[in-house]
Amino acid sequence: MQKILVKAGLFFVALVLVITSLGSNSSSASGVPFKDIKTTDEEIIYLWNKGLINGTSKTTFSPDASVTREQAAAMIGRALKLNGTLRKTSFNDVDPKNYASGYIQSAVDKGIVEGDSEGNFRPKDTITRGEMAFLLSRAFNFTQTGNVFFTDIKINTSSTSLYAAANKIATAGITNGTGDGSYEPNSELNRGQFAAFVARALNTDFRVIFKNVTIAELTVTADNLNVRKGPDASYSSYGKIYRGAKFQVYGYNGSWAYGKSGTLTGYVSTAYLAKSVTPVANTNKYVVLDAGHGGTDPGAVGHGLKEKDINLDVAKRVESLLKTKGISVYMTRSTDIFIPLASRVDLAKKSGGNAFVSIHTNAATPSASGSETFYSAALDQRALESKQLATFIQNRLYKAMNNNNRGVKEAGYLVIGSNPLPAALVELGFITNSTDASKLASATYKQRASEAIASGIDDYYKWKANN
Repeated sequence: MQKILVKAGLFFVALVLVITSLGSNSSSASGVPFKDIKTTDEEIIYLWNKGLINGTSKTTFSPDASVTREQAAAMIGRALKLNGTLRKTSFNDVDPKNYASGYIQSAVDKGIVEGDSEGNFRPKDTITRGEMAFLLSRAFNFTQTGNVFFTDIKINTSSTSLYAAANKIATAGITNGTGDGSYEPNSELNRGQFAAFVARALNTDFRVIFKNVTIAELTVTADNLNVRKGPDASYSSYGKIYRGAKFQVYGYNGSWAYGKSGTLTGYVSTAYLAKSVTPVANTNKYVVLDAGHGGTDPGAVGHGLKEKDINLDVAKRVESLLKTKGISVYMTRSTDIFIPLASRVDLAKKSGGNAFVSIHTNAATPSASGSETFYSAALDQRALESKQLATFIQNRLYKAMNNNNRGVKEAGYLVIGSNPLPAALVELGFITNSTDASKLASATYKQRASEAIASGIDDYYKWKANN
């Protein structure tokens, strides 16, 4: 379907050049031509004065109205002087009497458009912001890309990807996204937004300077850390930042974060970044939640699932539930980043927390199934409390998941074995078992698991209060 939308994006090209409605300008207005726009809508006024745009009536522009594919095809046809004679098209859902049928078929003949997998054109569908990115990047031959990040578009370096198209128009100064770090590619583009994009493409005076938005502030954990020009150690370094320095993250590219620290802007390895810790004083209930794996470390994989995604999803749910119980929470990671095991323990130590729970998903042979929870007896003074924490969680978890009870076990995993806090490591289920995996993929079961873990932690703190 993405290929269809990319291809379909091409047929919007002429719409960029001419956004006419039925009819034409009778004069060139020097002021505000429509009652529903303002003097600050300079892009709309610019296009009107250029004779490239009309209103939906003599007095209204309707900036919030959408543009359909059939309207776009007709406008393209007029702009490119294609044959607009009404006729039968290649599409089952376009009436030969449709005012745009001739232009639609002419666009097909020119290789500008194609239908979906069912042979439909979808003439009443509206243009999305994602489709707009494709059409603008091609219409105006925007080829330059930059360090552009949107929270709702996954990085994909393919030249035909949505990320590449959005990156190109942002680098060209056509868009700043929504202003909060997102682009909203699936949102419908209205006439007002469309006019702004087109005016910026046609006239550089209207263009904007793209600015990434800070999505996280992390702390450098290495003695010195190179800030590089690209997301790989092979790129040259701008300079170094040092342990304890704050790094404002604009976006992630694999195991690399792009952002700024002081006067340096560039890429740094996420292996040496951690969430800033603010110790909480005099808090009796303060648990550290550790979502296992992350970033370049997917953990176990199976049945189309990645452990790191399941762990983080459940950890966030547990965090929310614990807060409703009056239990403070520190997350070692709340995004898809890689944190070394030793760094997770260091974060736990510095957090001020008084309990630690690491959330994981198991893997073994396809026949292995069930939930189990581990603790470490390596630290004698914490062994009893760790075992109690693990037991409270396990007793609720396997029941909530309707899983085989694999019990509470002792193990020396680094995040619990070298942790001075009472610590437990939870294995939700086996990603390699089809029955367990179907539960791990289910929002219902992930919520059940989260409620069980949160309640088990609450049970632990109640036990602590009475002992």
